[in-house]
Amino acid sequence: MQELLDERDISRQLSKFVRLLDKRDWNGFADIFDENVVFDYAEGIERQGLSEMLGRVSGFLDNCGATHHLLGSLIIEVSGDTAVSRAYIQSRHQGKDERSHLYFDACGEYIDTWERQGQNWRIVKRLAVNMLSQGDIGALGTMQSIN
Repeated sequence: MQELLDERDISRQLSKFVRLLDKRDWNGFADIFDENVVFDYAEGIERQGLSEMLGRVSGFLDNCGATHHLLGSLIIEVSGDTAVSRAYIQSRHQGKDERSHLYFDACGEYIDTWERQGQNWRIVKRLAVNMLSQGDIGALGTMQSIN
């Protein structure tokens, strides 16, 4: 029974995460990610720290207009106070201001390692894998990747 509750809690955390992205609610990331999170956003380079992640993600999305992030095909494996989740991600990015007629879509997968921290599950490691994209990358503005 506890494993099912843990899976539900992790699933809710992931759903909350994509909503935070679309609302540009950067303060909410502290509820999802560990302060020392290790991450690779499809660059082949591991980086560390919540502030580093926030700088990259906000620097990328703040150059866009509206965005819409969807998760699906979620698999969660819980083992005590740790877990691994795999979720497909699909995102749509509209250009901002004079680029508002442009769109860029991306599909991939988040592979996350979680730890139970008190009453909350937090991501301690994230690997983002790009699978495909389509549209005009100009919709993203001057920053065209999370580098």
